[in-house]
Amino acid sequence: MTFAILISFHMKPSNLQPEEFAEFYATYINQVSSEYTLIEELEISVHRFIKFVQNIPLDKFDYRYAEGKWTIKDIIQHLIDAERIFAYRALRFARNDKNKLPGFEENEYVDEANAIKRSIQDLLTELAVVRQATLFLFKSFSNEELFRIGTASNNQMSVRALGFTIIGHQNHHQRVFEEKCLG
Repeated sequence: MTFAILISFHMKPSNLQPEEFAEFYATYINQVSSEYTLIEELEISVHRFIKFVQNIPLDKFDYRYAEGKWTIKDIIQHLIDAERIFAYRALRFARNDKNKLPGFEENEYVDEANAIKRSIQDLLTELAVVRQATLFLFKSFSNEELFRIGTASNNQMSVRALGFTIIGHQNHHQRVFEEKCLG
């Protein structure tokens, strides 16, 4: 294993530079602990989230704390969709694609997904499979690729910042659900 590859496996959110992501994404990136590396946290955080969901009382799976707010099923589907989009962006940026990528309307995605009709187990299985694919994708990136920057939603972002955003985005939604629905 080369030195460059070794460096990439030791990246932590504190290594990110301000020019690697838009201020909006700091909300997510700041929710990632520096206890683990990017690769470790991609592995650990999905298991932590699945365990969290499995401990939610059954009567809370379709609970909305206010009109128009998402259920835990909606949140899981949103995490799946967003992770796929962020991983796609990471792939494009890592491959040095200079095309600007569009954003997506998360509320419209949730409305169209009909997560309410799916079982929790089905959603969690899909989340785990998507994370496994994301993990393999990030493990495949060289150090040079992780530092590459592209544009999506009119914001510049590095590949490695996208990885930390995936984790922080998941942590954010877990915290909101804990506070609003279980607190």
